[in-house]
Amino acid sequence: MATYTGINHLALATRDMDMTIRFWRDLLGMRLVAGLGRPGYRHYFFEISGHDMIAFFEWPDCEKIPEKDHGVPAKGPFAFDHVSFEVKTDEDLWELKAKFEAADIWVSEVMDHGFIHSIYAFDPNHIPIEFSVPVPGVDIRNHPKMKDRGPTTLSREGPDPQPGIWPTGPGAAPLEDRRVYPGEGMVLVENDEDES
Repeated sequence: MATYTGINHLALATRDMDMTIRFWRDLLGMRLVAGLGRPGYRHYFFEISGHDMIAFFEWPDCEKIPEKDHGVPAKGPFAFDHVSFEVKTDEDLWELKAKFEAADIWVSEVMDHGFIHSIYAFDPNHIPIEFSVPVPGVDIRNHPKMKDRGPTTLSREGPDPQPGIWPTGPGAAPLEDRRVYPGEGMVLVENDEDES
């Protein structure tokens, strides 16, 4: 089984990268750590933590999504509800709430969900975002809880991956069969002298 270490990046879309930079870098304080681009295409990365990033493609013809409150059921084609960013302390949560209010951007009251305290807002693209701080002493990762009154059949099997469900496959490809192809980000590792 693969070992996951976090989210390298979550890729979203905007039609206005500068508006997105103003919000994510300047309001939220997430460093802009990489940018790729050419006419008609941009892909910029913001640092959430020492490991996790959020990225945006800039597509000039995309439109803002309709504003939809977090967790409200949707109809029709739909894939994404909201993303929650973890902060370290309740003080961080209150600081973010004050920043949103000072910028005249809607932000919810602080909500106590038992295992996290959260606030909710929207970015300029109408992407629903949440900021959460873990409640001390409540750790659902180490002590999973299933409180669904009508759990699905498979959820009753427990939190751990069930062996024997999917083919295991032959394992990783032999070294001699492995090929890694250059992608857009190769420009980020070129020498700066190469840009002249």
